[in-house]
Amino acid sequence: MQTFAEELAALRMEGLFRSMRLVEGNQSKRAVLDGREVLLLCSNNYLGLADHPLLKEAAIRAVERYGVGSGASRLVSGTMKLHEALEARIAAFKGTNSALVFNSGYAANTGIISAIAGRGDVIFSDRLNHASIVDGALLSRARFVRYPHNDISALRRLLEDTKVVSGRRLIVTDGVFSMDGDLAKLSELVALKKEFDALLMVDDAHGTGVLGDSGRGSAEQCGVMLEVDIHMGTLGKALGSFGAYAAASREIIDYLVNRARSFIFSTSLPPAVLAASLAAFDLVDSPSGAALRLALSTNSVRFKAGLQAAGFDTMGSETQIVPVYVGGAQQTMEFSRLLLEEGVFVQGIRPPTVPAGSCRLRCTLMATHNENDLEQAITAITAIGEKLGVI
Repeated sequence: MQTFAEELAALRMEGLFRSMRLVEGNQSKRAVLDGREVLLLCSNNYLGLADHPLLKEAAIRAVERYGVGSGASRLVSGTMKLHEALEARIAAFKGTNSALVFNSGYAANTGIISAIAGRGDVIFSDRLNHASIVDGALLSRARFVRYPHNDISALRRLLEDTKVVSGRRLIVTDGVFSMDGDLAKLSELVALKKEFDALLMVDDAHGTGVLGDSGRGSAEQCGVMLEVDIHMGTLGKALGSFGAYAAASREIIDYLVNRARSFIFSTSLPPAVLAASLAAFDLVDSPSGAALRLALSTNSVRFKAGLQAAGFDTMGSETQIVPVYVGGAQQTMEFSRLLLEEGVFVQGIRPPTVPAGSCRLRCTLMATHNENDLEQAITAITAIGEKLGVI
């Protein structure tokens, strides 16, 4: 049997060993890393709300009024006034009858999918869906069918070929694919789910607060807000707080309360987090939120144009997530290391997060980045890309 030390040594040899870096201070566009200031270009704090004064003030007030912890799971004694207020706010935001808060995006996806589907059911999942969707499908013990990325014709064939006698069909997709930055074809998925009497679940972790005219996410951008059966999203990315949610019909939410194990058996989110999330939704719905979305969109377009002009492959990105294709794991991590030496913090993405041979730098823009920040990043990425022979 191979020892842990031997397995770790193998990961190092393959360029796949992972370790954590300490970010000092707050999660703003510039951070202190290992004692020096760097441009932060790998955070999901898309709107810059993680250190926003209104969120901090709301969290402080909640601690003063409600305390630090919630004390128990929601079904024991852990449901507090702020949980209900946040769920009502989310339901109104997503245009559904009801909503349910989970402790993380991973807990939401594993809990929702394994509750909704089981033996005798079939789950159809985009091949590039997040790992939490895959794990939720495996936990469900339903038949798990993966279709090629965004290939609607292939999904149609799989739906036609997959017989379901009395069970459910569940189509699950990311709204924004977290490593490629492209969008799901939600309008076409809605048409398929209607044709084949399936449920459609959309994980909009990276679209919530960002996409659509009012920040409702990828379903709003695609004009199918009312056609999605289960909207899943997170509170810790563009919304700057923590946790996740499911927004759906009252019947589905009641079912999740009774069947979603990650909800039933977890101590609930604390008051400070709930209050910060409520403040974030208010900001997203305000003129300030609209201005932040515009700034983020402008930064994303400008950054991609600069990289593409230099000759980089940004892998079809349509959003604020901008991958820079490199290829091999070792070269990708060397690229990341050299960028950090130049004061630009960008993570390299390797297997198992992405397939072998498709390693990339995953750049993420914030609304708070300015032209000088973008120019610094483009210049550094271009110089190192030329040095390493990527362009």
